[in-house]
Amino acid sequence: MKHIQCTGSPFEIGRQHGQSAKTEVHGSIAFYESFFKERAKLSWPQVRDVARAFVPLLETSYPDYLEEMKGVAEGADVDLDSVIALNVRTEIAYGMLSDGCTAFTWKTSDESFIGQNWDWRMEQTPNVVCLSIEQPPKPTIKMMTEGGIIGKIGLNSAGVGVTLNAIAAPGVSYNKLPVHVALRRVLDSTSREEAETALRKAGVAAAAHITIADSATGACGFECTALDIVEMPMDPKGICTHSNHLVKGHKVQGSSMLPDSPFRLSRIQELLSGIDKPTTQNFAEMFKDEKNYPASICRAVGEKSTIQTLFSIVMDLKQGTARVKMGRPTEGGEVFELRP
Repeated sequence: MKHIQCTGSPFEIGRQHGQSAKTEVHGSIAFYESFFKERAKLSWPQVRDVARAFVPLLETSYPDYLEEMKGVAEGADVDLDSVIALNVRTEIAYGMLSDGCTAFTWKTSDESFIGQNWDWRMEQTPNVVCLSIEQPPKPTIKMMTEGGIIGKIGLNSAGVGVTLNAIAAPGVSYNKLPVHVALRRVLDSTSREEAETALRKAGVAAAAHITIADSATGACGFECTALDIVEMPMDPKGICTHSNHLVKGHKVQGSSMLPDSPFRLSRIQELLSGIDKPTTQNFAEMFKDEKNYPASICRAVGEKSTIQTLFSIVMDLKQGTARVKMGRPTEGGEVFELRP
């Protein structure tokens, strides 16, 4: 796993990201060029046209994020539109991505955990990087992301963590926060409350489920479409779970991202009910579950899909650490710790 350290101004952070992950940024562009052609019938020039539609929002409301994307483009020696396209990849496909992820949070009186298996096409494996961002006075961030994308799954030095589940529902709003930029906004926050307030105010541009948690107050799920956000608080036990379909009612109708999404949601709820004490190790073991293989929580490539679990992450927000296991949890793969 390539670990990239970034610090300085937004542009400098982006340039260090782009320079250090140049191979992965070019790899991500190549992967998504093929993906969008297959899934959305869009050529890369058309994809860049869609990406440019987000520039007015970024310029007026989130100039630091646009500067960081400019830095990535310069560092990786690619055009800015292509970097923006990576960061609005969910929106370009109008929320119709087919990645399958299973996420959970668990808050007790003295502990707070959040984690997920991140499932995506195995062809994108070489382009996953671990990004560290030091940006005082904002919190320091440690996240798992794809080369060129400035926000994804991880935690920060203020004890805030975030996970993502893609959801299939039509629509895109160019005046709201793109999903991956929304993830970065969460990781730039000093508390769950700050992050929630920011997303409520900005809205989210396409369908997704974003789980926001912190060490003090636990978690809340934001089930988003281009038209609305429905919040999903923790249950009485302090648990919040999600997979890849709309659980609540919305202004638009969604479809199950993958036919196994409802199964995985009920399965992780079942597994969590069998855990007596929440620990990083117990959750890491839970992510190995292969019931309904290959479309299990620990996903494997099947006859009709190249999607599999590319990494699992369990964040202990009280301790300020995360355990990352690369590859399928049941197989060999690098294990390392994130500590912002």
